[in-house]
Amino acid sequence: MQDISLEKAQELLLREVREIPLSEAESVPLLAALGRRLAEDCCAAFDQPPFDRSPLDGYALLADCTQGASADAPARFRVIGEECAGSFFTGKVGAGEALRLMTGAAMPEGADTVVRQEDVRVEGEEILVPYALKHHENFCFRGEDVEEGAVLAKAGDRLTAAHIAVLAGQGRKRLPCVRRARIVLASTGDELVEPGEPLCPGKIYNSNLYLLAARLKEMGFEAEILGALPDDAEEVARALVSSAEPPDLVLTTGGVSVGKKDIMHDVVKELNAERLFWRVLMKPGAPAIGYTFSAAGDSRRTLGIALSGNPFAASATFELLARPVLAKLTAQDALLPMRCRAVLRDGFSKESRGRRFVRAQYAQGEVHLPEKHASGVLFSAVGCNALVDIPAGSPPLAAGAEVDVILL
Repeated sequence: MQDISLEKAQELLLREVREIPLSEAESVPLLAALGRRLAEDCCAAFDQPPFDRSPLDGYALLADCTQGASADAPARFRVIGEECAGSFFTGKVGAGEALRLMTGAAMPEGADTVVRQEDVRVEGEEILVPYALKHHENFCFRGEDVEEGAVLAKAGDRLTAAHIAVLAGQGRKRLPCVRRARIVLASTGDELVEPGEPLCPGKIYNSNLYLLAARLKEMGFEAEILGALPDDAEEVARALVSSAEPPDLVLTTGGVSVGKKDIMHDVVKELNAERLFWRVLMKPGAPAIGYTFSAAGDSRRTLGIALSGNPFAASATFELLARPVLAKLTAQDALLPMRCRAVLRDGFSKESRGRRFVRAQYAQGEVHLPEKHASGVLFSAVGCNALVDIPAGSPPLAAGAEVDVILL
């Protein structure tokens, strides 16, 4: 199979991606719905606020009774009671009467305005109002925020904190959300050991699995983690189809090159999968495999991406191959990496016969390169938030050169 460009590999993968439809929904607790896509329109079941109310602490009365009032000749009202938010006054306010209200309290029958508490003078059981008020001054109408039947959030909307607050105000405890992406994640290799276990000679801890699982979590995804699988094609193939629900995306690291234990080629065959590509014209991570297969009993095709076992190669190809897939799968364009131009603060001493992606720290139009760039080196990726995209055929780059940057 011929080596292909990164853009062609992305195109082949995205061609196989089906956005998770709104019809595939689940009921989600209100707070857990934050950031999720809504599966159907949510409409207001009642007016919000559900009654006329006071926006401040003061006294409810009839505006007509204040006409002509002044500091020298204030209007006088008899206080007939008090109402706090959450209680309800069942009487009626008549001419020359006032009801003391706290912020958020329901407007009583008969009153059409509220005078601020700090503007009146209290004399025993009466208040003196020193100016005239207008009808519905300091007055919040029922339905002022939302009217019954209004669409509060549309199907397909990604729910924000404001959505959650508005829907909580409607008494919604659960929301219909599009199901989460089903992602299966595994590493392959007999040399891999789980952190916490003794490290025998020739073994290494399985950092790749934690790298990708943590990166998925940063993006809002939860993966079904299969752990480290042995260098056995049949066993790996069985594990990749063992999920209770067919996955949308299978991600693996390791086993993609041409060595004796690079088993992912045989795994693809065991799955009766269609191989989309093998080897991408990029460094690091060139020997990535894209493929699709059908899980047992499911007519849909599952997309698989087998990434390099070298830590930084796995990281870079995840960002460049898997991330666009996740963006389309979940209708999140915000997941797509942004590109910009930036100036190199440091030189890059190697020529790039092929297209190369170099980890970097981007800030304010400049990029700083760490000292170590090898595919197997992971520590120098700490603090990096970008990849420098160096075209094939580029000579060593001097400090001050302008480069293409992919922001992560």
